[in-house]
Amino acid sequence: QVQLLESGGGLVHPGGSLRLSCAASGSIFSINAMGWYRQAPGKERELVAAITSAGNTNYADSVKGRFTISRDNAKNTVYLQMNSLKPEDTAVYYCNVEVQYGMRYWGKGTLVTVSS
Repeated sequence: QVQLLESGGGLVHPGGSLRLSCAASGSIFSINAMGWYRQAPGKERELVAAITSAGNTNYADSVKGRFTISRDNAKNTVYLQMNSLKPEDTAVYYCNVEVQYGMRYWGKGTLVTVSS
């Protein structure tokens, strides 16, 4: 079993910044892709950003230029630096990790609220 521990959510004013972290632990032999998704009230869960084991990244168009995903392979941790936050970024953010044999795991989510 794999556990994901997310942290870093909270309340921030528009234009502010937050940094999310997600640490993976448990029965891990290798980690392939790591990513962040989000789900706003009344909307479907969507991909925000993802990073492969080789460091290749992709972003949702809505966050390009504002968010940066990175990973620390030694710590099995993925980060999401979020700058220039907007009210429409308000959502529950979920960490997703793909490990050996293509198994995927979700974190419990961390709430990000952007409001004045």
